[in-house]
Amino acid sequence: MYAVIVTGGKQYRVAEGDVIFVEKLDVADGSEITFDQVLVMGEEGKVKVGTPVVKGATVTGKVVKNGKGKKINILTYRSKKGSKRAMGHRQPYTKVEITTIQG
Repeated sequence: MYAVIVTGGKQYRVAEGDVIFVEKLDVADGSEITFDQVLVMGEEGKVKVGTPVVKGATVTGKVVKNGKGKKINILTYRSKKGSKRAMGHRQPYTKVEITTIQG
């Protein structure tokens, strides 16, 4: 069974046992989280599509860890002006392991 969930403004196709990296959630490590915005649920030959969400469907996961991604180096440069600026960014994320899909 699989489901398509929405979190952090993005959509993820998940199945039981999958590990996904989502936008940072305000949840402690080791706790459970429930995603109730399920757009699509599917099995072998059967698909439920919500309008816009499937009623009563939930996806439960366990928060493995909160962390930051790899550093991205950004260089801003203006030609012929002698102006340049280097910046870095590390995007925070939450690593979630999907445990159950219900609905």
